[in-house]
Amino acid sequence: MRRLFAIGVAAAAVVGVAVGVLLHSSFSAGRAQAQPLAVPKLQGQATWKAGRVAAPTFVLNDQRGQEISLRSYRGKTVVLLFMDSLCRNVCPVEGKEVALAVKQLAPSARPAILIVSVNMADTRATIADAAAHWNLPKGYEWLRGTRAQLQRVWSAYHIAVMATKNGGVVHSDAFYVIDRNGDERAGFLSPFIPGLLTGDLRYLATRASPTHT
Repeated sequence: MRRLFAIGVAAAAVVGVAVGVLLHSSFSAGRAQAQPLAVPKLQGQATWKAGRVAAPTFVLNDQRGQEISLRSYRGKTVVLLFMDSLCRNVCPVEGKEVALAVKQLAPSARPAILIVSVNMADTRATIADAAAHWNLPKGYEWLRGTRAQLQRVWSAYHIAVMATKNGGVVHSDAFYVIDRNGDERAGFLSPFIPGLLTGDLRYLATRASPTHT
């Protein structure tokens, strides 16, 4: 399932096609009486069972130059995004949708927001400007590093990043929801319905504390 999601992500990056929300439904053929539909616990365009896919760990520096480790967020839900602060099309839409989804949650259910840069031209100033325009919640961390460091993270999460002829960047618009155990639980592609992300985050905020390292 994760592989199929990654293939879809790469395709979206190359052709610029946004993938719609997958409908979770079930039909019983040949039955005279309709049966109740099983409602999935998570509504991401891709979902994984608890403990199935451990989120690859990494260490990068945030916009202030402070070292940030994904592992240090164990015990808290994480929304992991890959964005370009200079983007003027997809990233602003995705950023605003994520912000809207998170703001619908009670403070105790709100996730950590980690953004891995896909553009080496990101600076502290451009990051702050993007965050302000996209209404990102306070406390977000925008992570940077050397190209080699960033490429390892992009590769681990199957994020395609390509330079354009005019000096810009084209990249996958996928992001992940990581649970408090450090497992990937849902994947989204932009555009998406913010309420679905809100629901997934609310559900994961009620899950038990981590039981493994």
